[in-house]
Amino acid sequence: MTHRQILEALSGLLLGMFVAILSSTIVSTALPQIIADLDGDQSSYTWVVTATLLTMTATTPLWGKLADLTSKKVLVQAALVVFVLASAGAGFSQNTGTLIAFRAVQGIGMGGLTALAQIILAAMISPRERGRYNGYLGATFAVATVGGPLLGGVITDTSWLGWRWCFYAGVPFAVVALLVLQKTLHLPVVRRAGVRIDWLGSLVFAASVSLLLVWVTQAGGSYEWLSWQTYAMVGGSLALALVFLFVESRAKEPIVPLRLFRNRTISLASLASLFVGVAMFGATVFLAQYFQLARGESPTMAGLMTTPMIFGLFISSTVSGQIITRTGRWKAWLCAGGVLLTAGLALLGGVRYDTTYWQVAVFMGLLGLGVGMMMQNLVLCTQNQVDVRDLGVASSVVTFFRSLGGAVGVSLLGAVLAERIGDYVREGMQKLGAPAAGSGGGSAAGGGIPDLSELPAPVRQVVESAYGHGIADIYLYAAPIALVALILVLFIKEVPLRTKSGLEEGATDEVPVKQAPADGRTAPVGADVATAAAALPEHVPATAGPRLSGTVRTADGTGLPESRVTLISLDGRQLGRCVAHTDGSYALDAPAVGTYVVIAAADGHQPQASTVALDGGSAPHDPVLAGTTGLTTHVRSAADGQPLPAAMVVVTDVRGEVLATGRTGEHGDFTFDELPASTFTVAVNAPGHRPAAQPVDVDALGTRTVEVELRPGAQLGGSVRAGADRRPMADARVTLVDGTGHVIATSTTGEDGAYAFTDLDEGEYTVIASGYPPVANALTVDGRGVDGYDVELGHP
Repeated sequence: MTHRQILEALSGLLLGMFVAILSSTIVSTALPQIIADLDGDQSSYTWVVTATLLTMTATTPLWGKLADLTSKKVLVQAALVVFVLASAGAGFSQNTGTLIAFRAVQGIGMGGLTALAQIILAAMISPRERGRYNGYLGATFAVATVGGPLLGGVITDTSWLGWRWCFYAGVPFAVVALLVLQKTLHLPVVRRAGVRIDWLGSLVFAASVSLLLVWVTQAGGSYEWLSWQTYAMVGGSLALALVFLFVESRAKEPIVPLRLFRNRTISLASLASLFVGVAMFGATVFLAQYFQLARGESPTMAGLMTTPMIFGLFISSTVSGQIITRTGRWKAWLCAGGVLLTAGLALLGGVRYDTTYWQVAVFMGLLGLGVGMMMQNLVLCTQNQVDVRDLGVASSVVTFFRSLGGAVGVSLLGAVLAERIGDYVREGMQKLGAPAAGSGGGSAAGGGIPDLSELPAPVRQVVESAYGHGIADIYLYAAPIALVALILVLFIKEVPLRTKSGLEEGATDEVPVKQAPADGRTAPVGADVATAAAALPEHVPATAGPRLSGTVRTADGTGLPESRVTLISLDGRQLGRCVAHTDGSYALDAPAVGTYVVIAAADGHQPQASTVALDGGSAPHDPVLAGTTGLTTHVRSAADGQPLPAAMVVVTDVRGEVLATGRTGEHGDFTFDELPASTFTVAVNAPGHRPAAQPVDVDALGTRTVEVELRPGAQLGGSVRAGADRRPMADARVTLVDGTGHVIATSTTGEDGAYAFTDLDEGEYTVIASGYPPVANALTVDGRGVDGYDVELGHP
């Protein structure tokens, strides 16, 4: 797709994301006022945020799985409708319970929009180019996040509107987004038959996380942190988590495929996303409370004062995306983001209610820079590692862990905040010489949201100080969590970004490319191209010109020593050839500026051909070679389970072309080496047994073992006799006909009149014997066959 086509397709998606983020962030500055009007407490404040994160976490993998099975366009429209309808419903809430319920429904739609945005980007755009468009997504996120709190503050401060209009404001934007999506987003629909959604896994997961969050929000208030309720809830949550893992290991289509975690990058990125979610959501959710309750600002000013963090997020996501697109390198940005996120949280841990605003703004800016560098790029490095068939679910897995971390982080830090604020208020009131419960600060000390305008000046200062100190404490708790995310990122191995989109890879999954494409994309090639490259004429002398250099790598980023790199012209002439060094690095000189074909090959890996454009100077090019895999076949008899030696095994590709053949050894097994990751058909035939064939999916994770059982062929034998004395009839012709009238086999009897047919399928047959007047008898063959079936011929 061209840049213009991609932008047209993304316009509706970005507008939909804008609506969802706006509808979510517009509430942030109004939330203290909302909770106060609905007579809620700090726990209610936390649950209004947590309910959305919980359902978003539980449904994100489901949306990702559905995206692999059906229309992504319909799904993103459905998610948008669910989100906006729930937002409108939240505006009618009369108590915190109703509000929390509608916010939970909001999370279902938000989970779809969050997961599908990354999935659709991955389907249309290659990982190498995706950084640029991730920047657009980050910019949309930043604009909506900046505009939301400001708009929410204005609406809340406008007496004739009120906070309920914060929930209604997104509805007209949503209608426009739906119309634009319908017109601009066009993706091929890929449906897979016979697939079921893992509803049981989703239910068990939601139960496990919900129980954990209920414990976190109630601990320290309704009961002690170390109590029998804690042991029961935490133990129950862990038990349900084990049940979830068991269900996922048995599910045909699990919401979280455990096999993905065999990949080191996916495992580390998922864990890092979990800790980023804890730090990011847990820290940013309470900024509105800091500015309104610790600094006494209005909702409008509170929204305006959070803009440094949003501008930091906007700048880092956009700039890092553009640079990643140009260089194909992403790990440095992840590491830098982890450093900035940790530093920003640690510095915010020192703020107080009277800290100079410019200092708070700088600290928030660092926090935003760190979030912008990490949030999208953790998804990007994961998408770069998976097969196109798992693109949706892998993207949603990382988002899943980030949302899970957010839900746990908001609940945990919210519970800590409520406890710390109560302690600070009681301590401050004691210094004033008055008990907290009876001096105007009781709502804060008891977990309620105070109205600062109604408090006496000394009490107001105590409450503001308590909120300033308490919120700073949760930043200090979040900083080590962000540090853990940074440490995990350090162990992620950098793999250069692929240059093909999900749709392009899906289109070539079953059609091996025999030559390099003309549009500059990288594509795998068959062994015939690699062989042709090796057989090209000797090196053509080249004058001084541009240099092509880089490193030949495996899929996990490791350099391939002694790999071979060949530079040829578009008309097939060899211009240069070299063998890579022990670290996989190489360098080749081209004769002049122009477009060339580069072929990289290595033992045990699939060769690759790429077109490169050289315009002077040194040009980097890092070929990534996919490893070949093995297939081991074990052939056994279905009758007794014994191995079948000397069975013929044939492997064909999806087009029916034979890739390899061989015979099993004495233990009934045979191994095919250096097969590409793909879908094959394994056909097996053995003497005395019926042939069998079955499809096999071979991935890039090693040698795949397949068990094949052959049913013994049925046999039919007997003799032909004639005359009253039933003497054996020599040279009689015996014909076997199946139930449809087709001749299966013929036989001529020997001196003893015997005949035999072997390797028969079970079924209805007719035996015809001739030599005397022909005789035809019908019989049924089943099991291992029929022995001693005699045919009598009469005299002519």
